[in-house]
Amino acid sequence: MKLLVTGLAALAAAVPLTGVATAAPSAPDVPAGIAVEDGNKPFLVGHAVGVQIYRCNGSSWGLYAPRANLYGKNGHLIATHFGGPSWQAKDGSKVVGRRIKDPITVDPTAIPWLLIEPTSATAGPDGDRLAGTTFIQRIATVGGLAPEPSTCNAGTAGDELEEPYTADYVFWKKH
Repeated sequence: MKLLVTGLAALAAAVPLTGVATAAPSAPDVPAGIAVEDGNKPFLVGHAVGVQIYRCNGSSWGLYAPRANLYGKNGHLIATHFGGPSWQAKDGSKVVGRRIKDPITVDPTAIPWLLIEPTSATAGPDGDRLAGTTFIQRIATVGGLAPEPSTCNAGTAGDELEEPYTADYVFWKKH
């Protein structure tokens, strides 16, 4: 009997736990101005490490595009973030969005927190991880602010500068 129990325990340890559900991320504590409406739940959080790219028009710096990699809790790359604003998961699924509420400055030394709504969300060739996205929040920002205004002038017109930043992007879907 002891041998049978030991054998079953070894077999159970060898079988992958594919049927085990992982806990969904919790809704983040955010200012009311970027809260997500009822009927939605967070399904993915990506920690972004990248840059905000600014372009000088001769008198002021304007955001040109972001470029960042998003990592999961396990430290593995889960998506990329780029102009649009757009996010593309490793399975090829993609979300393009637009800001729907005023940005909220939580830390004056960092880019604001945002609430974004998809203008499109599509499946990719290898899956649909981002296809059901209803909202995206950018929170927990560090860095990424535009360069000093005085550094944009006729002599620097057309120049681009990359400002490092980190943030968390929380992806939401309908219940």
